[in-house]
Amino acid sequence: MPGARKSVGATGPRSVTISFAGYNRPWAAWIGDRLERRGLAVSYQRWDPPDDMTLTECLRDLLLAPGPVLVVVSQWYFQLGPRGHDEWNSALREVVAAERERFFGVSVTNEAEKLPSAAAVFAAVGLDTVGEQEAERRLLTQLGLSTEAPREREPDGPRRGPRYPGESPDIWDGVPRRNTRFTGREPLLDAAHHALQQAARGAGVVTLHGMSGVGKTQLAAEYAHRFGAEYDVVWWVSADKRVSCRQRLAALAPALGLSTGVEYGERLRAARDALRRGDPYSRWLLILDGADEPDQIWDLVPTGPGHVLITARNPEWGEHNSSLLEVRVYDRVESVAFVRRRAPRLTYDEADRLAHALEDLPLLLDQTAGWLNDSDMSVDAYIDLLKDGVDQDVVRISSDFPLAFQTGWSILLNKLRETVPESVDLLRLCTFFAPGAIPVRLVRDLPPDTLPEKLRGLVDDPVRWARAINKLRQYAVVRAAGVGEREVHDAVNETSPAGAAGDSLYMHRMVHQIVHLDMPSQDHAEFIEVVRRALVEADPGRPTDTRLWPRYAEITPHLKWADVLKSTDPAMHTLVLNCLRYMYLSGEYRAGINLGRRALDTWRRLLGETHPRIWDLSYHYANLLRAVGDYAGTEAIERAAVEHLREERGAQDLEHLRAAGGLAADLRGLGRYEEAYEISRGLLASFRELLGEQDSRTLNAQNNLAISLRLLGRYEDSLDLNRRTLDARRQLLRPRHSWTLYSEINYATDLRLLGRYSEAESIQSQSTRVHRTVLGRDNPQTLRAEFNLALCLYRSGERGRAGALFTQVLESCERVLGERDPLTMMFAAGQSCFAREHGDIDRARDISERVIDGYVTMLGEGHPYVAGTRSNHALILRNVGERDQALDATENALTDMSGAVGEAHPWTLGCAVNTAALRNITGDAEGAATLTGETVVRATETLGRTHPLTLSARIAHAADLRGLRDAQRAEKVEQEALDDLVATLGAQHVHTVAARSRNRPYWDFEPPLT
Repeated sequence: MPGARKSVGATGPRSVTISFAGYNRPWAAWIGDRLERRGLAVSYQRWDPPDDMTLTECLRDLLLAPGPVLVVVSQWYFQLGPRGHDEWNSALREVVAAERERFFGVSVTNEAEKLPSAAAVFAAVGLDTVGEQEAERRLLTQLGLSTEAPREREPDGPRRGPRYPGESPDIWDGVPRRNTRFTGREPLLDAAHHALQQAARGAGVVTLHGMSGVGKTQLAAEYAHRFGAEYDVVWWVSADKRVSCRQRLAALAPALGLSTGVEYGERLRAARDALRRGDPYSRWLLILDGADEPDQIWDLVPTGPGHVLITARNPEWGEHNSSLLEVRVYDRVESVAFVRRRAPRLTYDEADRLAHALEDLPLLLDQTAGWLNDSDMSVDAYIDLLKDGVDQDVVRISSDFPLAFQTGWSILLNKLRETVPESVDLLRLCTFFAPGAIPVRLVRDLPPDTLPEKLRGLVDDPVRWARAINKLRQYAVVRAAGVGEREVHDAVNETSPAGAAGDSLYMHRMVHQIVHLDMPSQDHAEFIEVVRRALVEADPGRPTDTRLWPRYAEITPHLKWADVLKSTDPAMHTLVLNCLRYMYLSGEYRAGINLGRRALDTWRRLLGETHPRIWDLSYHYANLLRAVGDYAGTEAIERAAVEHLREERGAQDLEHLRAAGGLAADLRGLGRYEEAYEISRGLLASFRELLGEQDSRTLNAQNNLAISLRLLGRYEDSLDLNRRTLDARRQLLRPRHSWTLYSEINYATDLRLLGRYSEAESIQSQSTRVHRTVLGRDNPQTLRAEFNLALCLYRSGERGRAGALFTQVLESCERVLGERDPLTMMFAAGQSCFAREHGDIDRARDISERVIDGYVTMLGEGHPYVAGTRSNHALILRNVGERDQALDATENALTDMSGAVGEAHPWTLGCAVNTAALRNITGDAEGAATLTGETVVRATETLGRTHPLTLSARIAHAADLRGLRDAQRAEKVEQEALDDLVATLGAQHVHTVAARSRNRPYWDFEPPLT
């Protein structure tokens, strides 16, 4: 019978070609999977007819493939390219109607009225309005295939195919709604998909990079929607700020069903670990949007079986194991197609002229075409406006932007002023927050009667608020996002204007800059004060409370844009100081230093050199500088503060005492431990007299005195003071307070330095787990806790666990703080010693040389850290056979250390143990024995007979006595030391076993906390 369709599987090879628009790829993938399960060979043909071919030619080309052609029918299929319905109707009648036995159709659209009338020739069955089982039945029936279940698969496990497009992945969050006007970009989407699918496990990272306004975010969103059926988890992260990125990743943990505590540090760790392991989901897609600073967040990018898609202006992601795909402006065909979707009233030629005038920039095309479609202005009239330019006294726009962008924006803003003037007010208000995610809810939380009149009605009227946001979204000026980066597009709509819409808006940085520059002076003055008050009200007031850090992380990026430093309001000053304190405690040192430096310069000009706020600011600024090792700089700042405050307010003034505490910390960093101790001892006495034993400031002074005692080698005294501080902080603050946790590190450190390794490891292990939960893995204090745990494990003989932790901590610290940070160099010194003793001598030497160079640059010659790390380096030279150089290095280190801290200091005694060993192996047995004999005496007096360092000196002395052939004395000294080692550390401890085997002991210098 003419025109009758044949069953696909009736005769010959069973193959099907699926023709689909890129937008409908999820449907094509699902359909192909259903057919392949029944043994059909499926080929995919994305429909994208070239402009230089007719539709008739393109449709006939589809028939070159063997077997039937299944067309996925939707409005998208017929909208690609500059084709009108007339051309489509003609081609469909000429080709498809004549080859009905070859063409089949399934429909995935409910907007049939938008299809060419001749599309009825496909007799397409609808799949998008039914469930998966019914859709599959309809598909199979349309092709004349059996609807019985396919044969059982081999016992190699169930097949995992694409998800039915009507169903979302198990976890889908944050992805912007699909842009139904998305146009083109097919090669980029295909390239990104191919790169991710072909990547090895752990390497599936692709970065879409390009200039502002080219549509990187829209491209990533389309990727998520188009390929989302291939994943079980799709999670969108706004990554323009490190802290918001961390919080968003942490929020993934409960979504994955992971059992964690409430602290976001613990959730972050759990989420990243689950992604790495692929448990409970291995098919995951993480999208990091706006990640323009890879150095700030690359360490947060998870590895594992899933994929990561990044959008960024910065192509430096290529240095962080990411494939790069550049996103350029539209090509002209894409521009024209997009404009015609955005503004249907425009003809093809008008769209082409507009695209040319706007230089094919997607963001500007979107904004311009949107309002031009609603306007009665002709395209030519608009282009004339672009050519004529605008009054630069009214609109001042950065010359970094294309001229068309500058002029186009001025026209758009004028249109907004005419239609919804309050939307312009809202837009201008937003520019006093940082670009990106803007927490406008902070403004809505202010009492309406405190706002300027033009904002009062807007903020207090949900209808006007929603109307303003709708208009801004309509013209693609902002997009809406809620607290915690939740997309709330659906909450802002015409039908429910009274909803809690617009808690947070997202503004592109190009839009932000241009709107900010186009600002009348009166609006500038009023709006900046509104945002300043909003930030002040949002300040939780307790930067030491880790539970409030997410709130500080939200407000600190906006300080610059609200120009808070130029305010004379005391509340604004308090906000700045609290944010600086938060930055110091959370480890955001560099950002804090930048803010502190700008604040100090500005406040000195604004308030005067001796204003009380200057001394508050100096204290916080010095803390941040000290954290990165600028001890000389901080000493100058703190000494000036101490002298001024003592003269003006007296020695017992609390501000003076606080400054003096900072000065003592500077002196500790500079290696001037006796001076620091004297100041710290006096400060503790003063605080006890003024505030009592249980005030937190008294406990801080007590903590600092204990640090000075430890640096002087008085470990027992330091232990006693740290134990009392820890007990008091647990009672006064809380067990999980960051200062309490810091006391646990100090207490465990003292136990370890006294040789009580098991106790130290037990305390530090538990404390480290809490640190990771409360502060997060990358917090500097957590890294200190982990490093001390590694040292405890190493001294306890658990070398394998210690080695892994040494490496992990050093890598984390280098990533978070940089190679030259004091904490990094401290960790590197430990890693070098471990590598030396475990066979990686080249790495040990490389790290050691970098550490010494870093300490010389930071602290100068003569500092005990320089002497100590040179003593460590001498052991490396010994191991590689450079004995003479090693002896010179260790002799010099001993001399320098003795001069820096005294002959009886434990560090000097340790250097002496190493120096004696080098004397011994270079033939100076007498000099070695003399030195170890003196060292035993001094160590016994300073540390006690059974301290591990004293025992090492005794074992070394026995070896030197044997070198002098004094066997009787050597045997006696050795046996007594062995007995004490067994009693102190145990018969199977690594130090005892090594001594029994007559492996000569050595000493490693560990740069301590100051």
